[in-house]
Amino acid sequence: MMGRRTFLVVAGWLATAVVATLIGLAAIRLVGESLTGTPGGVRSQEEIARALAEPVPSGTTVAGGAPTDASTPGTDPSATPASPVSPAGPSTAPPDRRSFSTVGGSAVAECRPGGVYLVSWSPRQGYRVDDVDRGPDDDADVTFVGPSGEYELSVRCVGGVPILDPDD
Repeated sequence: MMGRRTFLVVAGWLATAVVATLIGLAAIRLVGESLTGTPGGVRSQEEIARALAEPVPSGTTVAGGAPTDASTPGTDPSATPASPVSPAGPSTAPPDRRSFSTVGGSAVAECRPGGVYLVSWSPRQGYRVDDVDRGPDDDADVTFVGPSGEYELSVRCVGGVPILDPDD
């Protein structure tokens, strides 16, 4: 009798553990898809470059639902890592506005009458913004800090076009 009772207790415990695990996995999958799903599908690099180059209309919202205007820095969760420092590929942006990337993040700069101005910047996953001098001034820069080090992105205007500042 004792052996059968012990067997039933162990079998009941195992069945309960299996059911609880399956329910937990289903709940994690359901919540995970709603948190990490890409609304509207996956975007190509060209679509991302075009979206980054376009100014954000005043009164719209960015990721997280916070209201913004064209001067508010935002984040782009769909951004892809790039080489250490490089301008973004071809885009439909006006010639006085360009995108730049580092391992630590990216930024959009434009030339204004007062000098270069950082329109927006976004750290890559695992990085944070350590310091920002957005301008307008002779040069503008943003520093990203993360697991593989510190990356400064510094830009200035030459002929009305933002370029990477080779001195920094």
